[in-house]
Amino acid sequence: MSANIIDGNLVARKLRTELKLRADLLAETWIQPGLAVILVGNDPASSVYVRNKAKTCGELGIRSEVFNFPSDISQDMLLRQIQDLNANPEIHGILVQLPLPGHIQLEEVIAAIAIEKDVDGFHPCNVGALVTGHALFRPCTPFGVMKMMAEYAIPIQGQHAVVVGRSNIVGKPMALMLLEKGATVTICTSKTRDLVHHTRHADIVVMATGKANLLTAEMVMEGATVIDVGINRMADGKLCGDVAFAAVKEKAGHITPVPGGVGPMTIMMLMNNTIEAAERAKTGMQSIARRGPVQ
Repeated sequence: MSANIIDGNLVARKLRTELKLRADLLAETWIQPGLAVILVGNDPASSVYVRNKAKTCGELGIRSEVFNFPSDISQDMLLRQIQDLNANPEIHGILVQLPLPGHIQLEEVIAAIAIEKDVDGFHPCNVGALVTGHALFRPCTPFGVMKMMAEYAIPIQGQHAVVVGRSNIVGKPMALMLLEKGATVTICTSKTRDLVHHTRHADIVVMATGKANLLTAEMVMEGATVIDVGINRMADGKLCGDVAFAAVKEKAGHITPVPGGVGPMTIMMLMNNTIEAAERAKTGMQSIARRGPVQ
């Protein structure tokens, strides 16, 4: 058998239509969703990501502002910029492009973002609220994976899901979202002893290690759903994921390609979160207007 390819570009295009409609409805009430992106340094990959996000914002009617700082910016100056954006009513979402230079304390920077503008879903309060299923915003990549699986009607409840990777950005929130939907979840890493024992018994495998071609066909159960979050650049310049795609697709039931799988959905979920932040801000303003001025 050959797996059904989960087309991230196709799902993203469908979601784009819905998001454009929501942005247009906000525009009718004189509200334009606003996204601020903070970019530190001149990492080429980060610059490409930021340009792609700004392009998508423009296509959807989202106001995008990029704040590009030199790599030697001080922690205090970066925090002051975030505070200014927190106070700006025209900015509904704040994203700090990773990675940051080594002298910047990442945890402090992420925690400084107002929770209602944390459209990346990385704030400790949002991450913690994932445990109860009540996060204001869900991290974009695992959120995108869940949307893709729903679009392809892939069952989750009662399934055994193995997440390979334990990062705060993908692995841990991915496991929590699958658990919320009723899956039995095992979390592994690239260093898990006898990794094949876990993946071979999984109905769903999510790979997020950053190790090229780590998951081979021998490690996958017949008919399993394989989600490849990894993106690696090979010596010849080509991109590949954490999954040996050509071989695994002959055994899996569903599989995401790299590129064209999870990547397009990550940006769409960022747009979704930004529009949702603007919608919540509008609701808050309407609530204040109904209460009237403070006496």
